Amino acid sequence: MTAPATTTAVRRRVTVRGTVQGVGFRPHVHRLAAGLALTGFVSNTASGVLIEVEGAAAAVERFCARLAGEPPPLATVTAVAVEELPATGADPDFTIRATEQSVPGRTLLPPDTATCADCLRELAAPADRRHRHPFITCTHCGPRFTIATGMPYDRAATTMSGFPMCPACTREYEAPADRRFHAQPVACPECGPRLRLVPAAGSGVRAARDGDALSRARELLAAGRIVAVKGIGGYHLACDASAAPAVDTLRTRKARGDKPFAVMCADLAEAERIAEVGTAGRAALTGPRRPIVLLRPRPAARLAPGVCPGSPHLGVMLPYTPVHTLLFGLPGDPPGPRVLVMTSGNRSGEPIVTDDDEALTRLSGLADAWLAHDRPIASPCDDSLLRVRADGTEQVLRRSRGYAPRPLRLPVPVRPALAAGGDLKNALCVGEGDLAWFGPHIGDMGDLATLEAAVRAERHLRLLTGVRPEVVAADRHPGYHSSAWARRRATRLRLGSPVFVQHHHAHIASAMAEAGLDGTAPVIGVAFDGTGYGDDGTVWGGEVLLADYTGYRRLAHLAPAPLPGGDAGVANPCRTALARLWAAGLPWDADLPSVAACSREELRVLERQLPNQVGCVATSSMGRLFDAVSSLAGVCHRAGYEAQAALELEAQACAAWDAETAAYPFGDTFDPGPALCAIIADLRRGTPVPVIAARFHRGVARAVLDLCRGARRATGANTVALTGGVFANALLEDASADLLHGAGFTVLRHGEVPPNDGGLALGQLVVAAHGPRPDDDRRKAVSDETE
Repeated sequence: MTAPATTTAVRRRVTVRGTVQGVGFRPHVHRLAAGLALTGFVSNTASGVLIEVEGAAAAVERFCARLAGEPPPLATVTAVAVEELPATGADPDFTIRATEQSVPGRTLLPPDTATCADCLRELAAPADRRHRHPFITCTHCGPRFTIATGMPYDRAATTMSGFPMCPACTREYEAPADRRFHAQPVACPECGPRLRLVPAAGSGVRAARDGDALSRARELLAAGRIVAVKGIGGYHLACDASAAPAVDTLRTRKARGDKPFAVMCADLAEAERIAEVGTAGRAALTGPRRPIVLLRPRPAARLAPGVCPGSPHLGVMLPYTPVHTLLFGLPGDPPGPRVLVMTSGNRSGEPIVTDDDEALTRLSGLADAWLAHDRPIASPCDDSLLRVRADGTEQVLRRSRGYAPRPLRLPVPVRPALAAGGDLKNALCVGEGDLAWFGPHIGDMGDLATLEAAVRAERHLRLLTGVRPEVVAADRHPGYHSSAWARRRATRLRLGSPVFVQHHHAHIASAMAEAGLDGTAPVIGVAFDGTGYGDDGTVWGGEVLLADYTGYRRLAHLAPAPLPGGDAGVANPCRTALARLWAAGLPWDADLPSVAACSREELRVLERQLPNQVGCVATSSMGRLFDAVSSLAGVCHRAGYEAQAALELEAQACAAWDAETAAYPFGDTFDPGPALCAIIADLRRGTPVPVIAARFHRGVARAVLDLCRGARRATGANTVALTGGVFANALLEDASADLLHGAGFTVLRHGEVPPNDGGLALGQLVVAAHGPRPDDDRRKAVSDETE
């Protein structure tokens, strides 16, 4: 099929950028060119994909038009550059060439993707050579980010490099018409990877391999045992979600407290049996990302009580790997559990485990057996978590598997930078130009293992994106582990001191950047969370700021109250409640639930501690106010995990939300005293706790509206950003947004970027881009002296 070297033939060089590697883009280009009788070649480069195409002018024109308009399912084309070349007639046909290493630049690697429908059909087909193969994949699905060890994305730069392709896989890999044409993770039962079941010492479990390992793991789960299951981005701990003894044992072994577990359902029908799914929830559950979706549990769900005690939501996901599908069983397999607890494979406070040897050590005592495999994980990647709003939009609460490392388009350019995020729900972010990349969820930065995981995540993120930071940004809190980590990384990378960004300014900037605002006009930022270091040295968290990317002004804030014991006091909402009552001048009457929950010794200590401000820090935190009201209403007095008291208060409010429209009042200076008085009066009238909880939520939403109206009158700003971890509360966020919309405000709400500290790094990144370089003043002083 040699193109004639005549004036009717044209040749073009086409450079395509975007998510175009690991998504079957080169096979797609090959099929497109062959279908138009064109010659030339396509190759991966460090910048994306390079194409030279030659043939009839009309055919070349159609090729270029279809290239951007008809990408493969997982591809995203962000730029197409075309250069005219002289026709040569030298190419006999259209080929896929080896990766071009000489061109500098950057391409975008896709996230890991759930097993596609075609692969699932083959998995279940007895006649298919990949029948029951636990690692079945193709160009449209499977691991990408978690197996990539470098760029450009080729098999040699993945953890599949240790698995030579068998002749049959090689033929598929090299056949342009095949669905696995140049699919880098391609594998089969002959070439691996392989499964194995490793028993815990003294468990009485027998070791097994391959299909027997899966069968035995299913049997163990059906018998109420706990199995550590290696997935795409790390290990899970799994047990039968309907077996109360198994769930309670897992909770005890993991020292989980009452923190809810997520569950994995065998299929969508099972998910709809246990939870209220809805159209938008169904789309989120079954899409290629397969996150955990927060849903309302059905009363007759028949799950163990210990799965999600006290929570208004049940975290549900569907199988996203062939191992998960096979673990539930194919038709004809012996029955096993249809709903599994599937929680991160770690001890509380530690990062998710990925290494097999490490799993045997760190998960010892937690699991009765390990269902492992020999494909290494290049980067840990926990499950993503989201909720679906009433309007069908999604709010991501943990951005990880299925999202990382998908870039975010920035409305303002940033110089190459690394942002360290915060101490809770940490996720790093790098950026350059008009793109930013979040790394996967890391967790809470108070543990040595988590700090080490952050270093590995940062290196992997820089390797895959090609960003070479010129500045590091971090939270301004002087005691944050993430800020100290940022200082060490800046030193290691031979950069100046980090740019330290105020916590709530970063939250608001994150919301602005996600919404595509260029920062030329300030917004009213309502930043409600648990903890953030304030300019006055106190703990902020109930803030209304006028902000853009260059700075902010504090317009209003929740009236402060002491926090007994500082951060250590967060675990005791009953003490927080008493501190709030004290600040409001309200007596500690013995009939109040929060007073009754404290011991006599606690009351004696608090009576001395609060007036003298000993061991206390002042806080305007809205998160702590939710804790206080939760205890005052008798819902939660001691918190075993972050935001437990607020979450359980939300659960109570859900029960009365549709019927209760009253709202507790706040004072003119955002003083919660009047609301606390009203709560106490309702308690003494015998008002049901769900009604009290609903009235409090509506009261906070009304206060948000009043504050924003006052800010609009004072500043002229009409755009409001709702941000901070408190706005992960569905009732509060929806109610606040509805009231603001009704008053004519433009409302910014988080979508793909979490409102909690998991989205903090994006705000740090854009704020750092608009401020002076850390050493600019010092350099200027040195320059002036020299001159």
